[in-house]
Amino acid sequence: MKPTIRERLRLPVTLALVIGCALEGAPLQAYELYNQDGSVLNADVEALFAAMRSSESYDLVGNRDKGDSSWREGYVKYGLSGSQALPAGTFYGAFNLLSSASWGDGDAAGLSDGSERRTAVEDSYLGWRSGSSLAWLGEDGLDISAGRQVVTLGDGFLIQGDPVNFGNVDLGADFNRGGAYYLAARKAYDKTAVLRLGGVQGWRGDLMWLKSDNPAQAEAELAVLNLEHVAEAGTLGVSWIRGLDVEQRYAEILGLEQRDGMDTLSLRGRGNLGVENLQLAAEYVTQDKSEGRENAWYLEGSWSFAEVPWTPTATYRYSRFSEAFDPLFYGMSRGYGTWFQGEVAANYAGPFNSNSRVHHVGLKVAPRENLTLGALYFDFDPLDKARGNLGGRELDLYAEWMLNDNLFVSPLLGFYKPDRSSERGGLQVGTDNTSTYLQLVVGSFF
Repeated sequence: MKPTIRERLRLPVTLALVIGCALEGAPLQAYELYNQDGSVLNADVEALFAAMRSSESYDLVGNRDKGDSSWREGYVKYGLSGSQALPAGTFYGAFNLLSSASWGDGDAAGLSDGSERRTAVEDSYLGWRSGSSLAWLGEDGLDISAGRQVVTLGDGFLIQGDPVNFGNVDLGADFNRGGAYYLAARKAYDKTAVLRLGGVQGWRGDLMWLKSDNPAQAEAELAVLNLEHVAEAGTLGVSWIRGLDVEQRYAEILGLEQRDGMDTLSLRGRGNLGVENLQLAAEYVTQDKSEGRENAWYLEGSWSFAEVPWTPTATYRYSRFSEAFDPLFYGMSRGYGTWFQGEVAANYAGPFNSNSRVHHVGLKVAPRENLTLGALYFDFDPLDKARGNLGGRELDLYAEWMLNDNLFVSPLLGFYKPDRSSERGGLQVGTDNTSTYLQLVVGSFF
């Protein structure tokens, strides 16, 4: 049975990709304007441009025809950040504007049409860190901040900023956030209050209030309580997320009404258990919704062959998301494949981290210190085909190249084979042939 537009949009709509997190270890930095007597003022500039072409289009919202889609996206974030040393701790803050745009056909899922242009405030926050003034809590053991900012929980499985960027898509209300859908130009929550307690080792915790102004997230409001234990062998954490409110006019279109009052509990761990080249990660999430209980979980293992040229790293992960699981504000935390699984599937074709079992195999090598080459394979298997048969397989080949301290280039070639076309319960319009996806991202950071 082919899903309706409302049923498709009840699939998690956190489809945008947080490109900046792909730059693991990259020397992103601000330009220092002033640094004297404990006062620091920086100029911040971040610019990303992407060109994409998909040989197939996807019927996510009913506005795409059979055939290819070609489009471009870009944004520039610019402003100031700084800090002021105090007799006790450090006062800090930032103010940035962001200008975004899309050109061409719009994205392959029809969530933008290529006409989007917008300039608005992105970051606007103030905070205070305790430094060594509360030694019993460790260095910066108390950190309090508030305002418009990006907030992350764990490795982004549930919360990694607010990166959904719809454009001029007609869903019965205005969802336009300025385009740059794939690049996830806007990532900051509209309003936040965050208290972080504890140092970099041992017990630590977070208490957070987050308010989104993003229509594609039904402008959800959340309270978050997080407790972690950090040791050399790894980190163990438990989090509780309470849905406080949603904007009903958006929630009814997206099927996100249950976020108001929904409780989400997460247990997670990540580390090497004392084995140098090993990396293990796991998370289990349960959600208490008015229609019943949902869950999601994953197990992941990686091994780095440190003595082999180019230091290959191999990864296998199994993840499972129950039929009506709401993945909230998930994002890209550890490079391609987390937690946007497949460049075509995660952004245009589904299953969008719900109603699915996913097998993932990855391999990456580092021929040079500033160059990473990788391959990612995904196998998607739906749990309930009546909700939409979004099964398929995807192979992505990519490079991440930091040309210098300020310029980043990442080409990607993807192949996606859906199990079903849109006529048979899938989303690829008119065919279940293998789609070829080409992408080039160029970034500059100062």
